[in-house]
Amino acid sequence: MSDNATALAPFIAGLPKAELHVHHVGSASPRIVAELAARHPDSKVPTDPAALAEYYTFRDFAHFIEVYLSVVDLIRDAEDVRLLTYEVARDMARQNIRYAELTMTPYSSTRRGIPGPAFMEAIEDARKAAESELGVILRWCFDIPGEAGLISAEETARLAVDLQPEGLVSFGLGGPEIGVPRPQFKPYFDQARAIGLHSVPHAGETTGPQTIWDALNDLGAERIGHGTTATQDPRLLVHLAEHRIPLEVCPTSNIATRAVRTLDEHPIKEMVTAGVLVTVNSDDPPMFGTDLNTEYEVAARLLGLDEAGVAALAKNAVEVSFLDAPGKARLAAEIDAYTASWSRP
Repeated sequence: MSDNATALAPFIAGLPKAELHVHHVGSASPRIVAELAARHPDSKVPTDPAALAEYYTFRDFAHFIEVYLSVVDLIRDAEDVRLLTYEVARDMARQNIRYAELTMTPYSSTRRGIPGPAFMEAIEDARKAAESELGVILRWCFDIPGEAGLISAEETARLAVDLQPEGLVSFGLGGPEIGVPRPQFKPYFDQARAIGLHSVPHAGETTGPQTIWDALNDLGAERIGHGTTATQDPRLLVHLAEHRIPLEVCPTSNIATRAVRTLDEHPIKEMVTAGVLVTVNSDDPPMFGTDLNTEYEVAARLLGLDEAGVAALAKNAVEVSFLDAPGKARLAAEIDAYTASWSRP
């Protein structure tokens, strides 16, 4: 980390923020994972928080998915779901995250026997408590786990359409991209979009720019999760910039999963130089040894930002979020007021 980014750390820590690309189970802190593992001793996940650091060292993206799914397996009843959701919000509050769109994968829970209505009740109860007790506004993105195939897409769309929890705002597609082409998921995104959900699939994380084009053309993507390889296609960069289609960039995640070799090679600067609207996110923070504050420090170094530049980056996330207009105005004003107070002598 550069001296400038380190100097910015106190400013970033207090900065009101929004996060748009962060996974529910992937946000489980070592303490919560260890507690869940102790409750479910048949799991191979370590019960010692210190041992989780080694467990979370990934050989490649496929190994990351394997470890991620082992943690998913710890969420076995509605009480687990509620506990995890509220504790994730608690960790967000400590970072001054005011608003987050949390990527949920309900299929992972329903296939393990948690009834859909019980899952919805658990997350909604946690959402309301997080807002009233912690000051964190949560919204949901229901995410298809691509590795589970079309049956998971059908179930995720059914849960979204039939149950429609109050906090649900968007529909996504995660998991591995290699061997999981985007176009096959079009009917399910069409169903979700028909009830007013926004389209936010992962694309271009570990595959080339064509995956991003497919997400745009077939899934009606309004934001792109990761979009790391967009810089390989100048025409795509122009399209993203002209149509103001944001990229949800997760720098440390891309290094941890070996999608990008080193932070210095990360394409975020090229994205910004091309005029693409970029937001910074943590993805699966405890698994990658990071948090949103750290990701802002990383982005500040890679982009050469000062306090005003970091605040502008934070306002990008507010602008392209699916928070209602009054909520956006309040959070943007809070960022402006914080930045102004910081710069006063």
